[in-house]
Amino acid sequence: MSETIDPGLRNNVLFTTMDKLFSWARQGSPWPITFGLACCAIEMMATGASRFDLDRLGMFFRPSPRQSDIMIVSGTVTIKMAPLLRRLYNQMPEPKYVISMGSCSNSGGPYWQYGYHVLKGVDQIVPVDVYVPGCPPRPEALIDGILQLKEKIKNERIFSKKG
Repeated sequence: MSETIDPGLRNNVLFTTMDKLFSWARQGSPWPITFGLACCAIEMMATGASRFDLDRLGMFFRPSPRQSDIMIVSGTVTIKMAPLLRRLYNQMPEPKYVISMGSCSNSGGPYWQYGYHVLKGVDQIVPVDVYVPGCPPRPEALIDGILQLKEKIKNERIFSKKG
């Protein structure tokens, strides 16, 4: 096929699929909405500050779920707060992703057995794509979780089914 392309353009032509093009674009600039509920939120804010600089990964925290494609749930989710979290998730446009940050968000944390008011994992109300362990997880752990999610987005197909 390269014989049919003008030699002057040969280095400037790219052949790819729409799936790969869209996935590349989507993984390049994920915009998270933050749902900070406890001490993990402090680490999430530190991750977005100048020392760790999420801007270099194309991430800008958004104040509205309608502008976000990632929800970072950090901290203890109480049963009273669960419907509000679900409402924000439902307001996000497709495709949407969830990062569960910290032991409390992942599984109820230290309250898992006797905390009657605590949800035993955010995955009971919204689907979680990446779990970031720790109590609280360091900013480096959150960045690793974000990079794992970006890899998942990069390999995702939108237009065609696998198989």
